[in-house]
Amino acid sequence: MGYVIALAGKGGTGKTTLAALIVRALKEKKAGSILAIDADPNSNLGEVLGVKSSENVGAILDEIAQGPDKIPAGMAKERFIQLKVQEAITEEDGFDLLSMGKPEGPGCYCYVNNVLRGLMAKLIADYDYIVVDNEAGLEHLSRRTSRRADALVVVSDASSVGLKSAQRISELVKALKFEVKKSFLLINRFNKDIQKDLVKNTGLEYLGNLPFDPGMEELSLSGKPVFDLKPDAPLFAALNQLGDKIWKHH
Repeated sequence: MGYVIALAGKGGTGKTTLAALIVRALKEKKAGSILAIDADPNSNLGEVLGVKSSENVGAILDEIAQGPDKIPAGMAKERFIQLKVQEAITEEDGFDLLSMGKPEGPGCYCYVNNVLRGLMAKLIADYDYIVVDNEAGLEHLSRRTSRRADALVVVSDASSVGLKSAQRISELVKALKFEVKKSFLLINRFNKDIQKDLVKNTGLEYLGNLPFDPGMEELSLSGKPVFDLKPDAPLFAALNQLGDKIWKHH
């Protein structure tokens, strides 16, 4: 069974960049096969990884839910969905990428979501590591992917608004009955330790903080991938140190 690292957090916290940097760190450690899943319709995990992803799962499910006649005669619906999802995986050097796409449209998705959950569980079992970049509402994790994570990393800034958002995500995980082995709070772009009482309120284990890195900011502004960040960049070095807590149990 693959080791699932799920990232969540409100927009603007740098969550997608950190998801991409975790993929890079695992790749450079030669930790095993890696599947990166972009499960946030508003994020651009592929772009940050320097990958142009092919079709996304949302578009495939739209097509099937709204036009069942697209399935070739004699082919089981489940087999067709499986083939289309496999085709949507972009294979790169050292990792694969799958984009989940937008939430579902007006068609009936009960069946396709059930099939997809089964497919995703099998897919996750095929990789050593799965890094999932989620939206704050965890919509895809709750409806379309397996409801489990070995490590949930909630990314926040140091503001009270950011920390309240982290707390809401932590509460949502419990309410949705996700099977999460470790839940962490990671503070991004902050050079001091956060107040302990603020961390306690989130219900998450404090992983640590990551510094603001001008080099990463420059790459983001110019649309360059995380693989262009220097290996000794402060952000990457700090993440690698903290990262051992995320994946060391594997």
